[in-house]
Amino acid sequence: MADTSSSCAENDSAPTNGSTPNAAISKAWLNLYPEWTPPHIDYNFDTLLDVYRHTLSNHPRRKALTFFGRSTSYAELDAKIRSVAAGLRALGVRKGDRVALLMPNCPQHVIAYWAVLHLGAVAVEHNPLYTAHELRHPFNDHGARFAICWDKIVPVLEDLRSNTPLETIIAVNMLQDLPFVMRTALSIPLPKLRAARAKLHSSAPQVMGFDALLHDAVGGDGHDLQADESITADDTAVMMYTSGTTGSPKGAQLSHRGLVANILQGKAWVPGLGKEREISLGVLPMFHAYGLTIVTNLSMLIGAELVLVPAPEIPLIMKVMKNNRPTWVPGVPTLYEKIVEAAERDNVDLSGVKFAFCGAATLPVSLVQKWEKLTGGRLVEGYGLTETSPIIVGNPMDGNRRPGYVGLPFPDTEVAIVDPDDPTKLRTDGEEGEVIVRGPQVFAGYLNLPEATEKSFTDGPAELPAGDRWYRTGDVGVMESDGFIKLVARIKEVIITGGFNVYPAEVEEVLLSHPDITDATVVGLPKNDGSEMVVAAITLADYARLDSDAYRDHCYENLTRYKVPRAFFHLEELPRDQMGKVRRRDVRDVLLKQLEQKGQSVDSLAHRKHH
Repeated sequence: MADTSSSCAENDSAPTNGSTPNAAISKAWLNLYPEWTPPHIDYNFDTLLDVYRHTLSNHPRRKALTFFGRSTSYAELDAKIRSVAAGLRALGVRKGDRVALLMPNCPQHVIAYWAVLHLGAVAVEHNPLYTAHELRHPFNDHGARFAICWDKIVPVLEDLRSNTPLETIIAVNMLQDLPFVMRTALSIPLPKLRAARAKLHSSAPQVMGFDALLHDAVGGDGHDLQADESITADDTAVMMYTSGTTGSPKGAQLSHRGLVANILQGKAWVPGLGKEREISLGVLPMFHAYGLTIVTNLSMLIGAELVLVPAPEIPLIMKVMKNNRPTWVPGVPTLYEKIVEAAERDNVDLSGVKFAFCGAATLPVSLVQKWEKLTGGRLVEGYGLTETSPIIVGNPMDGNRRPGYVGLPFPDTEVAIVDPDDPTKLRTDGEEGEVIVRGPQVFAGYLNLPEATEKSFTDGPAELPAGDRWYRTGDVGVMESDGFIKLVARIKEVIITGGFNVYPAEVEEVLLSHPDITDATVVGLPKNDGSEMVVAAITLADYARLDSDAYRDHCYENLTRYKVPRAFFHLEELPRDQMGKVRRRDVRDVLLKQLEQKGQSVDSLAHRKHH
């Protein structure tokens, strides 16, 4: 690879704005593609099973999975997948059936996923830490009669049996895929080991065990099992529920075509990915579209060794970094920050990590520089949504990434910026508007929600070529004249104050440039007049004390007055989801609770100079 130790600053020149021709019309971003990325891709696989069969035939002896040091080859993995598929078929799973999967990252999760796809069924991914309340609506929506779950959450699923279509629960004991020595050690009745065992496993004698499927007790070993030949590219392969800011979660139906397209696009984005044996770090959860695509599916495409980590715990991750260093590290900003901190603290060698692709948020320049210095590889960010399988945009991996921007559209992907109130009106280059997208990775629609599906698509501006309809992302962004895209905010996260719109990301960027502030999120708190007050929740460097006046002055220097937070709240840590995204609604709730405990109102903050 080219030298990666140089500062990103050499590519940081301010992009020129222009409106003629519009970048969305000219597809200006194609001029910035590196030599290894084509503008169009030959989509030579119709389904994920075509990808699977191709890798199996080419690399049967290659390591496919590693879990706490225990490895499984692609041939061994195939035998297990066949056995589980045969067992599910014997239980009554047929093409089109939905099978719910609720597990951490573990070998059984990968096996169950591919087994479901072999039957032409739909893998419905859920967060295994969700409560019965959170799962009840989705289960009634998708109607899955079968669920394969981590044995620790069997009671949660048992609770769903009475008021959802769920019938059959299959429990996964993660201890069974640990190395023999580790399993033996965990069986020793010492308090510390007993606690470690309880963290991974809980007895579930009332339901069928996953090992019954693995050990051919139900449907045989499946050696003669053939994938359903009626499975097509347009069939739904995966279903995931979006966490929208309003209303009940919606089931996004992801087709084989979209998921295959996205991993082929991802492979084309990364120079030489898969030409040599790759080791992929599997810490991003499979129940999230990003983790499923860029870790599980992409690893299968390139025949990588997927090193599974069941929880994003730094000791587990650093053990992998020491003993089986990955070449491909998909992640989120907080993951890279923690790895860098641990590596610097404990003097861990990270050299050899060739590629890292970040989702969830844009990356600080300082973090990119530290990572690339320690690894000798590339770290860039991208952007996407569950509904787009998920990636649509990425920063180039040739050194021309642009800090603060999420990058350029992927091959065969069109992105435009339009008026949020009238998506037929195209915004000029450099002007804020709603991001819309079309491409082979875009989903077909939401389950059982034709109206919501219709609202999420638009014919788009007349200036753009006719073709597929455009998906409305609900995100506010800017496209520069060269095609680089910068995100501003979710439309639904816009703060309305004094008749003006405030986009949190813009304010947060300014706050994070202050040396005292290590993390920040901006939210709107409701005032009595129905408007919102802009406030900031921040975490501080160890040496710093809360200095609201200093932070406010810093904002005044960089922002229009109405965008400046009226109050600053110091939190030890900002609440985040498992993908590293700040949960703004949770932040808002925490701040309101603090005010309530102090007997203060939101309106009272307007009359206070300090908080």
